[in-house]
Amino acid sequence: MRIIRSHNTQSPQERGAAVAIGNFDGVHRGHQSVIELAREAGKAIGAPLGVLTFEPHPRAYFAPKSAAFRLMSPEARQHRLEKLGVTHLYELPFDASLAALSPEAFARDVIHEGLGLSHVVIGEDFCFGRARAGTAEDMQRFGAAMGFGVTVAKLVATDTAQVSSTAIRTALSEGRPRDAAAMLGHWHRLEGPVEHGEKRGRELGFPTANMHLTGLHLPKFGVYAVEVDVLTGPHRGRYTGAASLGTRPMFGENTPNLETYIFDFKGDLYGETLSVALVNYLRPEETFESLEAFIAQMHTDCDNARRILSAL
Repeated sequence: MRIIRSHNTQSPQERGAAVAIGNFDGVHRGHQSVIELAREAGKAIGAPLGVLTFEPHPRAYFAPKSAAFRLMSPEARQHRLEKLGVTHLYELPFDASLAALSPEAFARDVIHEGLGLSHVVIGEDFCFGRARAGTAEDMQRFGAAMGFGVTVAKLVATDTAQVSSTAIRTALSEGRPRDAAAMLGHWHRLEGPVEHGEKRGRELGFPTANMHLTGLHLPKFGVYAVEVDVLTGPHRGRYTGAASLGTRPMFGENTPNLETYIFDFKGDLYGETLSVALVNYLRPEETFESLEAFIAQMHTDCDNARRILSAL
């Protein structure tokens, strides 16, 4: 996948794509439908499939002190988009100059002249330009005047709820990863490098891969049945396990992290990148009267996780 981080590109290989535009946080089913429409438009005119998004997320730019809300890191988003067949990722820096563009200037300077896009696909609730003044109807008007195609995608809903990043965050905060997955179209994943920890798990017979979760929306604290993809290093592959997300109250910690025990695994994962899929919420965080009681509960957690994962 080619990643382009400027809208002032003159490379012929980076121009002319049919793109889906949006933030794509989570790359949920609504995002996937927009990308599929861009794929269809590209096939009709012989254009490559692209996604136009922004980094940092505009919400983080305008409210930098707000609580962490992102469902995935930029790297995880890149991995997910590549799996969907996106060949051109326009990951534009969202800064003061971009935020100041009027809707017409955004269409002209970024889409038409800057990137030379052949077709764009947007959601029906898409807003763009300074003060989010531009609407989907405006984009259609600009496209007709400037010579690029525009498709407006309808919002996607499940049987019980409209698909949105907000609804997915709510499901995760309430310990409902399967409901989140129904909206995402895939398991919600926490991705990042394995870092050195206190190595308590090894001493207790449950060595864990530790990951920090800075900048991400945190699902409900507790223990989960998980699928684990090791993305780098000699142990690349898919595994199953149980993971504890939270602050480790048993040991008086207060910094949230993810500790994943991978079933039947032997090897060194320090520095490697893991993608941990939250499949099922098992229980909340808690403290125990003794280490023996804690270890017994970990055995129970692993037995429950194996049972749940074997039924997938």
